[in-house]
Amino acid sequence: MLASLHLEYLGSSLVYSLLGVLVFCICFIAVDKLTPYDLWKELIEGRNQALATVVAACALGVAIIIASAIH
Repeated sequence: MLASLHLEYLGSSLVYSLLGVLVFCICFIAVDKLTPYDLWKELIEGRNQALATVVAACALGVAIIIASAIH
């Protein structure tokens, strides 16, 4: 089973995974800059559950789009 593992496929999977995480982080930073308040402060210090749900939904949406684009 291990003999059938191709290193080129493993390498490309790693590169695409890192690229997806990088694009996701850039998108999250862009959303954070576009909002009129500090998301991190509102989520952690303010414990704003409604904002956390919206941010989580947006994060999942962006992650699905990135995964589809890479696939």
